[in-house]
Amino acid sequence: MGGVERRMIGHHSAPDRRTMYILFMIGFFAIFSTTISKNPVLPLFSQALGAGDAVIGLVAAVSPLAGILFSFPVGVLSDHLGKRRLLIVSGAVFLSAPLLYLFISDPLWLIPVRFFHGMATAILGPVIAAMIAVRFPEKKGEVLGQYSSATLIGRTLAPLVGGVIISFFVFYPGLIPYRMVYLTAAIAAVPVVVLILFYREETPAPLTVLPFSAFRRSFVTFFTNRRLRATALVDMATYFAFGAFETFLPLVLLSRGMGAYQTGILFAAQTLIIAVTKPSFGRISDQVDKRVQIVIGLFVLGCSVAAIPFASAFTAFLLISSLLALGMSLSTVATSAYVADVAQKEQMGASMGALSSIMDIGHSAGPLVTGIVVAAAGFGPGFFVSFLIAVAVCGFFALSVREPAQRPGSQYN
Repeated sequence: MGGVERRMIGHHSAPDRRTMYILFMIGFFAIFSTTISKNPVLPLFSQALGAGDAVIGLVAAVSPLAGILFSFPVGVLSDHLGKRRLLIVSGAVFLSAPLLYLFISDPLWLIPVRFFHGMATAILGPVIAAMIAVRFPEKKGEVLGQYSSATLIGRTLAPLVGGVIISFFVFYPGLIPYRMVYLTAAIAAVPVVVLILFYREETPAPLTVLPFSAFRRSFVTFFTNRRLRATALVDMATYFAFGAFETFLPLVLLSRGMGAYQTGILFAAQTLIIAVTKPSFGRISDQVDKRVQIVIGLFVLGCSVAAIPFASAFTAFLLISSLLALGMSLSTVATSAYVADVAQKEQMGASMGALSSIMDIGHSAGPLVTGIVVAAAGFGPGFFVSFLIAVAVCGFFALSVREPAQRPGSQYN
């Protein structure tokens, strides 16, 4: 074990360290598997199957829809039926979904397969976030940051490995290069299933039929709490801006005469900064006022996006991308930790699921709204929309959480 790793987890007990290792490895392999199924293979595979631009766009959009629809009900189920059971379902989807791509010959079949595949991350994200919040109440920000870094490493490596596989099999006939990528995705999901089976809950919940009233009660509890509402809006604004950034930055760079490799450098630098800083920012969020960290992070992110149309040199874009990464890292690790502070322990999964669903709404709406504005008025107004939303949400959040949060279960909402 290296020195950095010892500093990250050395202060935890042996059972806690074992749990952390399991969760981090699950996150790494799961996100590696799902990302290599998407980048860069999915549009290439779709095109090779004969899909047009409209179908390719629909195929790309359908996976986040699963997150919007399922993250909240999955969170509720995890609160009542036990989180390990939901992780087993997630692992089964991670393992089986990549194999379905091997049998596709019509591009329209990619739509239901991508939706099914999207269910895996829709389950995994909120369930593991809730597990960490409950298992590590005093260090939840730090551990959430470390888990996020593990997933980001998988997210970064996956496109590189996928590109190498496609290049290696490029001279093989037909769809073989793409199918080899999906076979690799299935192989990467095997450790996910094995590690989930190794994980043991301290108090497994009884298997019961859950009435609809349980979902309604969790929904009302979350959305009538002004702190939880405001925090969810922060995540929505954050991913609205990030969705606009990742979709339209390549087009801005192209208009400035820059190549694809420079775009790749910017995104790689951004991912690296988030992965490196999230554990530290998570540790800070455990020690300082999370509300201040959230506002600073969202404001920095909003200003960074607004600055994009004014940049012309690559170094300016690199600075903007780095500041955006810092703002996103600051905000997102603190929002999850703050929700864990405010939410009732018995509804932790539902709260993390609602947060994830609303985040996915922002991530989907950002490119759509920005695209409409860019088409009508250009890049400047398009990116300025994200800035306005970020500033407005900063103000709304500050007003909604101005009093210190009391412990979950109190009457003070």
